[in-house]
Amino acid sequence: MVLTAIPVGFVAGLFGIGGGLITVPFLYFIFDYMGIDPQYIMHLAVGTSFAIIIPTSIVSVLTHNKFKAVDFNIVKNYGIFVVLGVIIGTIFAASLKTKSLVLFFSIIILILGIYLILIKEREKNLIVEMKLYSKVLLGFIVGFISAPMGIGGAVMNVPILKFFGYSINKAIGSAAAIGFLIALSGSIGFLISGNYLKSNLPLSIGFLNIPAFFIFIPITTFMARIGAKTVHKIEKNKISKLFGLFLIIVSINFFLEYMRL
Repeated sequence: MVLTAIPVGFVAGLFGIGGGLITVPFLYFIFDYMGIDPQYIMHLAVGTSFAIIIPTSIVSVLTHNKFKAVDFNIVKNYGIFVVLGVIIGTIFAASLKTKSLVLFFSIIILILGIYLILIKEREKNLIVEMKLYSKVLLGFIVGFISAPMGIGGAVMNVPILKFFGYSINKAIGSAAAIGFLIALSGSIGFLISGNYLKSNLPLSIGFLNIPAFFIFIPITTFMARIGAKTVHKIEKNKISKLFGLFLIIVSINFFLEYMRL
């Protein structure tokens, strides 16, 4: 857990993600090794990941905000529909078969990764107003997909905000803030669903593992601050390409997971 928390925190701050893409697979492996009930291993990994993202994203957002890289208007107006998607996604997650969703997710983020690698950073970013129907549709999709994956949604939100004219720095900072909303609603959902299903997992409340939470938090929050500061020292065009490459790697990993399911 300690070794996993170091890169999770740094990447969370660097790219505005919650770190769930790394945390969930590692927690799954750790809980499996600990002999947790196989029926609920994935649920526990996802729920715990959401809980870990909450403080990590707060540190990340506060650091990005010092560089004026968080647009709280889009976080508020778009984030509400993301949360709605998370709530619905969490309800389905308890019994959801994720194989087809994993394939869909890997294809979408592969496309987004290629988009970020090919796109050129504009000299001036002209922000195009996101219409209500775009907020509702994109927000719901991002939230619904994030729920069973245990992620903060930035892998989708950063390219979406870039598409609407945000600079890569402001897209990452704003996505981190939206990630906080996703993590908060997701962790509450998995806390409730775990108790509702009477999972009775060791050292856990619902689908939140207490030792994992307390081991990850101090490390991920510290590393998230370093990652968030680092991103503002890198050339904007390079950040877009690095994030795109990161998404492609994640896409390949998810596709391999789909092949194993």
